Amino acid sequence: MDFEWGEEEKAFRAKVRAFIAANANEEVADPRRDGMGQLVDSPERRAFMKLLSEQGWIGMSWPKEYGGQEAPGVFEYLLNEELAAAGAPFIGKGVGIVGKTIIRHGNERLKQEFLPKILNAEIEFAIGYSEPNSGSDLASMQMRATKTEGGWILNGQKRFTTSAHFADWYWVAGRTDPDAPKHKGITLFLVPMNAPGISITNMPTIGDERTNEVFLDDVFVDDDHVVGEVNKGWYYISEALDFERFTLFTVSAYIKRYERLRDHVRTATVDGKPLREDPHVRRWMAVAASQIEVARMHCLRVISKAAAGEVPNLESAMFKLYTTQLGQKIADEFLTTSGAAGALKRGEPHAPMDGRFEFTYRYSVVDTVGAGTNEVQRNIIARRGLGLPDPT
Repeated sequence: MDFEWGEEEKAFRAKVRAFIAANANEEVADPRRDGMGQLVDSPERRAFMKLLSEQGWIGMSWPKEYGGQEAPGVFEYLLNEELAAAGAPFIGKGVGIVGKTIIRHGNERLKQEFLPKILNAEIEFAIGYSEPNSGSDLASMQMRATKTEGGWILNGQKRFTTSAHFADWYWVAGRTDPDAPKHKGITLFLVPMNAPGISITNMPTIGDERTNEVFLDDVFVDDDHVVGEVNKGWYYISEALDFERFTLFTVSAYIKRYERLRDHVRTATVDGKPLREDPHVRRWMAVAASQIEVARMHCLRVISKAAAGEVPNLESAMFKLYTTQLGQKIADEFLTTSGAAGALKRGEPHAPMDGRFEFTYRYSVVDTVGAGTNEVQRNIIARRGLGLPDPT
């Protein structure tokens, strides 16, 4: 098996890098994020996404009949890797979760209304799955959707909706049949974020990333904005999450963190002694380099399966679990080898690397939650990979 990219992929990466260098100023990209993409939460970042659209890079893998190029999914992955490496916004929810689900399951009204706007970078989405008592177990969600003339009335609360404070539309799931088994009776809806009855409350996180609680009080959504079939929402959510896990969690995030730590170790001293001469540090850096390569191979497995038209459910769960844990290990080792100074934050005197790893250490906790907690990934691996029975 050839693990190197072909000439076409290499040329595309070079083109993306040149584009980023020419268009991603400090208002758009922050390389100090070390591989973590930005949210599209400012006019500058929206304008940057518009430029991506003009390059034809948004929705590349979509069918041509919906405005895509039917390009192999690997090009979307490579695009996100380069964007993440620069700390720039990258394609995500609109192209993957929303767009691909609408293409597969949406009615004609949804396709005509949303697909062109996604391709033209005219619209941003928030994803409403988690609730106060159903974070890891999405199938236990309780937000009620009650049928009424011409549509549905939504009542309930969502939590950890990261983009709610700037998004245009809410991709939200509610229970439409309370008497059905918990994995059935769930339906997906598209609701304007400014709809009457929606209120948003800020939820700060340990990683300095804003997320939100969203309250829905008698929010009306018409029948045309039901996504797919009523009571089939759980299946659509599961399918979309499998793709999200390897588009949002790019390998470059972990490669960049490792490279920053490696470069720091080469020149840093603790108590007057070079870190590069410490036996523990040398051993750990060698282990980390090996684990980075394992992460690359995990990602290639996911890409290969997705490129073959299959849903990489088991592979993406393994990738997400392995890489987010690796990110925590790298951040933890940095703080350990740096001593007390490693806990200093950005802007504080004597903070190693201006506190980048203190920030990364806190943000690595957030990584383990997004796109399904690591506990969820372990359950997927246990059931689908090892054939173990469902504990419930």
